[in-house]
Amino acid sequence: MSFLKSNDFAERQRNAIAARVSIAEKFKVAAQQPVSSEKIAARAELVRARDARNAEREAAKKAAAAERAEAARKANELAAEQRAADAETALRLKREADEQQANLLAEQKAARDARYSARKAAKKERRKGPSH
Repeated sequence: MSFLKSNDFAERQRNAIAARVSIAEKFKVAAQQPVSSEKIAARAELVRARDARNAEREAAKKAAAAERAEAARKANELAAEQRAADAETALRLKREADEQQANLLAEQKAARDARYSARKAAKKERRKGPSH
């Protein structure tokens, strides 16, 4: 059990420094080794493929956005046409209602005038007296 070993502070520091140095040397050795042209070509191909996928994805996003914008424009046009048709229908109904109201008022006035004329004629008849 390694935790039971009694290491003093200086020994632990030396071990940590040695570990850091060995890691640094490992990276130095890897950096000095030449990378094969096959690996470089493979990495470049991966980058090109990734760029192509990203370009396709962006093109698809733009196409979808254009389709959504076109659909929204068509929906707005249809809504505007519907509002215009609704306004025209409402105006026609209002005109018809106004016309019916005017006809009703004219009929009521004619009936009122007829009653008034009948009343006047009856009053005139009463004033004349009984006919001899």
